[in-house]
Amino acid sequence: MSTVSRGNEAPTERLLSSPPRFLWEPMIRRAFEEDLGTAGDLTTQSIVPQTATATARIRSRAAGIVAGVEVAAGTFKLYDPELSVHILVADGDRIAAQQVLLELEGSARSILIAERTALNLLGRLCGIASATDRLATLIAGTRAQVVCTRKTTPGLRALEKYAVRCGGGGNHRFGLDDAVLIKDNHIAVAGGVAEAIRSARSHVGHLVKIEVEVDTLDQLETALESGAEAVLLDNMPPETLRVAVERCRGKVLTEASGGINASTIRAVAESGVDLISVGALTHSVKVLDLGLDIDL
Repeated sequence: MSTVSRGNEAPTERLLSSPPRFLWEPMIRRAFEEDLGTAGDLTTQSIVPQTATATARIRSRAAGIVAGVEVAAGTFKLYDPELSVHILVADGDRIAAQQVLLELEGSARSILIAERTALNLLGRLCGIASATDRLATLIAGTRAQVVCTRKTTPGLRALEKYAVRCGGGGNHRFGLDDAVLIKDNHIAVAGGVAEAIRSARSHVGHLVKIEVEVDTLDQLETALESGAEAVLLDNMPPETLRVAVERCRGKVLTEASGGINASTIRAVAESGVDLISVGALTHSVKVLDLGLDIDL
């Protein structure tokens, strides 16, 4: 009988809800289609007997934060529902090098065929969560929260943004239909900050928030006067950022952006901003090194 069970039931510090299966299952199916093609796994099918069974363990080869373990387990189960998958950690957990995340038992062929798809996804999501955790730790004690952007891998946005949450970060909008974010090119086409805000407000409903990207204090004043509900303070040096935050205090949500990294994020956070958006969390992340060890 096939089973999926959880081992370590210790509560995590973060309240997390894994993305629903209907969101990620099509991603996994496409990944299998890409990997297996029309002929399947020629190596495994020619070497491993169809009746061979095995146990296997997925281990971390470096310390980090877990994200996507339920999806990785589901990847194996999607390929072969008869595999037994035992989950030993929870998303959001802090893990050490050589720690076991998953145990598998069943068809050796199925484990080997699904291995790379599961590891590719799990390693990327854990890498995103770990990178987010590093930045969140650097700004601990400030009011700021690190958030991701729309600079995600096409097709994987829901999972990558979930991984950011596993690492203690927050999410910016999920898509273009979440909210209005007026950026420099919109302002250029509209003819100015005020014109862009006015046009946007006349088009969207009353529950849709409007955020405006500004890179000068003059633009900020116009945005505040024109009814912006959040401001994206782009590429401002720390001294200008502090002035901008003070002018916004109690009026609108403030967000800083623009190439922010581990060496600069603390100074940005100490300006008093509410949010710090970092595209590199998803577009330039280093995967967490994971490996699958199999025992016949």
